[in-house]
Amino acid sequence: MPLPSSSSSPSSTRPRPRLDQSRTLIPGLPNDVAALILSFVPYPQISRLKSTCKSWYAFLSSKTLISLRHKRNRNSLSHLLCIFPQDPSISNPYLFDPETLSWLSLPPMPCNPHVYGLCNFAAVALGPYIYVLGGSAFDTRSYPLDRPMPSSSAFRYSFVKSTWERLSPMLSPRGSFACAAMPGSNQIIVAGGGSRHTLFSAAGSRMSSVEIYDVERDEWRAMDGLPRFRAGCVGLLVRNEQEREFWVMGGYGGSRTVSGILPVDEYYRDAVVMELRNNDGGGKWRLVGDMWGQEERAKLGKIAAIDDDCGSSAFFMLDGNQILRYEMAPNLWQKESTLPRRVPCEKSSGFVALNGELHVMTLLEGFSSSDTSSQTRKQRKGNKSMMIQIYHPMKRTWRSIVSRVPFIKELDFRTSVMCTIRV
Repeated sequence: MPLPSSSSSPSSTRPRPRLDQSRTLIPGLPNDVAALILSFVPYPQISRLKSTCKSWYAFLSSKTLISLRHKRNRNSLSHLLCIFPQDPSISNPYLFDPETLSWLSLPPMPCNPHVYGLCNFAAVALGPYIYVLGGSAFDTRSYPLDRPMPSSSAFRYSFVKSTWERLSPMLSPRGSFACAAMPGSNQIIVAGGGSRHTLFSAAGSRMSSVEIYDVERDEWRAMDGLPRFRAGCVGLLVRNEQEREFWVMGGYGGSRTVSGILPVDEYYRDAVVMELRNNDGGGKWRLVGDMWGQEERAKLGKIAAIDDDCGSSAFFMLDGNQILRYEMAPNLWQKESTLPRRVPCEKSSGFVALNGELHVMTLLEGFSSSDTSSQTRKQRKGNKSMMIQIYHPMKRTWRSIVSRVPFIKELDFRTSVMCTIRV
């Protein structure tokens, strides 16, 4: 899906202030010590401090800040949640810091005047960048107009430059696909996908192609395809000592019809695994058997991964009001815990891992039943809060927090896209 050549964004039109080393950041301290101190400020709070003085504005807007933050220990960086509530070219993405309950708006992605309604794209973080890949959208230049088309576009948001950058497009357009970042080799791998749009519950194509993106070269390379068509799947990077594997779980392939009219997806209960190698990228795919019985659940739930200090990963799934842990040896999802506050089945929930904890997010009403004033209800109507139930797998404890959300329209976790980033 071709896009305009310009990749400018609202933030890129403002010239970056020049960092003058002669200006004092903190009186009485050398600038290098003051810069180190300021680099520990939580990232979402940085924009508030820029108006303190000219020297702070210049430093907090410079590339030096991000460089200093990433030179520190990885665990000392702010672990943030990035939420894409809708099409990122028309709706701003937001960063959320669960430690300070603060929000930060990012500029919208460069738009194409012919393309609208982008959804089912993948967002993944690698270094000080957030990558937005593929998706499904409508194109005014295609026929028929009401048929969504998969996209091959690739963008990334640079926290160093505070701008969006256009990247080389994928070899095959795709949406609803598996995706994982490989920090050690500075690569991103994508697999499967199709053209399904959120407006259509059971339609669209499926594919089995796999490709890998080299960040330094800005190029895509094809790899061995999946054993069969698979869309709506989840991609996970499994690390164990020196070995790395790319797991593709769940998803759907074929479909059947109910009463010969209504199409229904046939979901996979298994996974396929590719061993990743440093020299040639990857090996052959191997099949992992069914991970649950047909009577347990219809499809794979939302997945979150937590990395421990030894480099190994643990995988968890949100299944209704339960959290399940994946046990690799028996190839089963086993119950880990139950949400303290049950979420009604009609409500959508978000599920991510931040700072070694699992976060289950649901929206709450913006006003409580104790607000008797009709004027107060009218003023606060539509202003939502988000409740986050947080589970610590090592301590097996729960806690919860509540935060106001900045979204103009109600957030739907079924269609929004989320990723986490350390910055």
